[in-house]
Amino acid sequence: MTIVPNIQTSIDPIKLEKLGEVAVKVGLGLEKGQDLVITAPIAALPLVRFITKHAYMAGAGLVSAFYSDEETTLARYQHAPDASFDKASNWLYEGMAKAYENGAARLAIAGDNPMLLSGQDPAKVARANKANSMAYKPALEKIANFDINWNIVSYPNPSWARQVFPDLPEDAAVAKLAEAIFAASRVNVADPVAAWAEHNANLRKRSTWLNGERFAALHFTGPGTDLTVGLADGHEWHGGASTAKNGITCNPNIPTEEVFTTPHALRVEGHVSSTKPLSHQGTLIDNIQVRFEGGRIVEAKASKGEEVLNKVLDTDEGARRLGEVALVPHSSPISASGILFYNTLFDENASCHIALGQCYSKCFLNGASLTQEEIKAQGGNSSLIHIDWMIGSDKVDIDGIKPDGSKVPVMRRGEWA
Repeated sequence: MTIVPNIQTSIDPIKLEKLGEVAVKVGLGLEKGQDLVITAPIAALPLVRFITKHAYMAGAGLVSAFYSDEETTLARYQHAPDASFDKASNWLYEGMAKAYENGAARLAIAGDNPMLLSGQDPAKVARANKANSMAYKPALEKIANFDINWNIVSYPNPSWARQVFPDLPEDAAVAKLAEAIFAASRVNVADPVAAWAEHNANLRKRSTWLNGERFAALHFTGPGTDLTVGLADGHEWHGGASTAKNGITCNPNIPTEEVFTTPHALRVEGHVSSTKPLSHQGTLIDNIQVRFEGGRIVEAKASKGEEVLNKVLDTDEGARRLGEVALVPHSSPISASGILFYNTLFDENASCHIALGQCYSKCFLNGASLTQEEIKAQGGNSSLIHIDWMIGSDKVDIDGIKPDGSKVPVMRRGEWA
């Protein structure tokens, strides 16, 4: 007998279907005849089914879904031979890269237990992550360079809900996480597609103002933070909907509250402290403190997960440099919820943040026409990783620094100035 997950009674099926519809229409902007590649935890099968339904209703050519399972992931760490942790499914990622080359869209459903690997050997976790990152790079480049339309949404997996709300019974935890996801994803309203159009317009106003200012750098000051982030030459700010190189407008992240651009990989100076924990591959990394010289992290500490943090920073040369800087008001709905999601897709939208590693070529003027060499020459970073962590709060101020050294207030106490 085959047992498949059903929608838990604590998850509103109407809102879940709306999330699936928004993922297809707003997140992907899926076009008729376009194939779709989905990755998801097996617990998210109910959402995959709604997404698949709406993808075919939108005229999708072929929808292919690939599932992960927490128990089989743990089985590897508990029983696999040591050599297993230097291997990855290259064949699968090569196939995905080929699908994207042929025009397929990409949709990822997040929702795994963020602490799944917290009890496993950090060295094995780091090795497996590195092998996976290397294998995934051909596909990741298609996504990071916006060759295709892509999107990430989330599903309230019970194991994730138990981490976020440990004091509640499982059904109540799932219900509360589901409603938080629906609210942040703007599907708890009568017309989510119209709500997203309005939200995208507001984010576009912010990015248009920043692009008009042409700042050379941003200066962050606050408790444990005095950081100057130089911006890449010819950088461009984006927020909300973006048009991929294939001409399709998509919302890569649902939810999203950020406007973001590319820092200059060689022009970051000073020190910065995290304002929220980073949940990375099953490890909680808390109270991160790093110091930059010449764009590179030369010192890194954390009160929790320091060993994992340093292994991440040693992934490759680009892992110690920045690939993204993003501005989010402290009053964002996700911040106002007061929930720590242990999921970067949500937590990064509660706070200004920076990302270690790979930059987005989209965040350059005429980025679609730039070669990798030109992007590097303008300050864009290259790496196997792209990991966001939060540095904003209601105690952090940000100034934009003009090329002549003059300063313009951008944020005061975490809000737009």
